[in-house]
Amino acid sequence: MMQNMFRTGFLVRATHTLLTWVITLILFLHNTDLRKCEERGELLLPVLFFLLVVLSVLLYFAVSLMDPGFVLADSVKGSNEEMESMIPQSSTPRLRRCGHCLLQQPMRAKHCQTCKHCVRRFDHHCPWIENCVGERNHRWFIVYLLVQLLALLWALHIALSGISPSLTWALWFRVNGFLLAALVVVGIFSVVAVMLLGIHLYLVSINCTTWEFMSRHRIAYLKNCGDEENPFDRGVFCNLWDFFCICRTVAWEQTYDRNTPNSV
Repeated sequence: MMQNMFRTGFLVRATHTLLTWVITLILFLHNTDLRKCEERGELLLPVLFFLLVVLSVLLYFAVSLMDPGFVLADSVKGSNEEMESMIPQSSTPRLRRCGHCLLQQPMRAKHCQTCKHCVRRFDHHCPWIENCVGERNHRWFIVYLLVQLLALLWALHIALSGISPSLTWALWFRVNGFLLAALVVVGIFSVVAVMLLGIHLYLVSINCTTWEFMSRHRIAYLKNCGDEENPFDRGVFCNLWDFFCICRTVAWEQTYDRNTPNSV
């Protein structure tokens, strides 16, 4: 884990953490609602906001340093190409060997050129966390987005409460400069967080990954399905329940066989 932290993602994670605490410090030091609560001795809201920021940072590091579901060994031990060719084939596409790491890829896995590993139920490689989002950390990525969005929206409200009027524009910019900068940064990240959270919740509700949604025409196990057909979709409720509540490695080949119309 420590090796991952100090590789290429170190600069991204350090920048994210530094930016988070600089903006938090600005909100506490300026004449915002947080500062007014502190002066009145009402510490509940400042403490809750601080704890929410801490939680968002902890989740950020947990998701960015977590194993997303790397494929480290063949899913079928001791199998070889000759034995597999003797087995009657059902509608399930034949498992392929990765051209990069030479391991047998489970269904829905993909090799990440940045991480140098195949990832189970690969969704995408996220530059924000400098890690892949896959079967093991996808749910925590969404939880992180939710907590981060709550912290950003609250920070947006706090920053707006600290904007002070002035007699001239020059004086107004001088007095509110840091808060305005914080508003711009928080506003941009809020829009990004809203879009990412909405997109991922939609894809999870139909049991589809970002990679499958964007590259459907290039994926072997989806080529024979209709444009609107998803062999992994079990309905919104079941999809959400399985995603957030079932913490285990899924054999997607079995799900594919059950839900494909022409399966044997």
